[in-house]
Amino acid sequence: YKYAPVNLKKDEQKASDYASKLNGMKQVPILLIDGMTLTQSVAIVEYLEESRRSSGHRLLPEQPQKRALVRIITEMLNSGIQPLQSVGMMKRVVALRKEYEAMNADEAMKYMHKWAASSIDRGFVALEALLSKLNNDKGFVYCTDDQSVTMADICLVPQVYNAERYGVDMKAFPNIQRIHDNCMKLKAFQDTHPTKMMDAVPPPSKQ
Repeated sequence: YKYAPVNLKKDEQKASDYASKLNGMKQVPILLIDGMTLTQSVAIVEYLEESRRSSGHRLLPEQPQKRALVRIITEMLNSGIQPLQSVGMMKRVVALRKEYEAMNADEAMKYMHKWAASSIDRGFVALEALLSKLNNDKGFVYCTDDQSVTMADICLVPQVYNAERYGVDMKAFPNIQRIHDNCMKLKAFQDTHPTKMMDAVPPPSKQ
């Protein structure tokens, strides 16, 4: 595959060619595949799951109960946590706050980092409680299973990366940290970690 970076800090996703031809929502990611332009992370993952079953690995288990559990964790991460600390959302929060209190650039950045950390922390509290109850309160190697990586794990790893970027205390979330560490033992996660991307940026300084 070919990876094409889109710099959100430079608002490249808002460029006219990108917005009009690729993603009218002016968001990432997109996947150009099989003559189609796919948007939205979970839709992309599900398409790969359904169209590439010959790969031998399933991102959604066959068993309905486990399938539902994978989707619950996926949506907790993808819908309940990630949007609240996206760059676009945090810029909007700062813009609203500026109406009441003038901030310089450093103050705005600190405010954004605090917002991101608190949003992730709140979501991780709920996710940690769910993960801790699985497998007779022992948890699994991965989110929902000892053997198979699912799309829940695919969503969890980059969210832990964000948590670390914004200074979330991961000691409070041992199950999330353990699952993340187990995923990071796998080459697929190592090769696609955010820090390995050609447009990776250093983490923000902790203040």
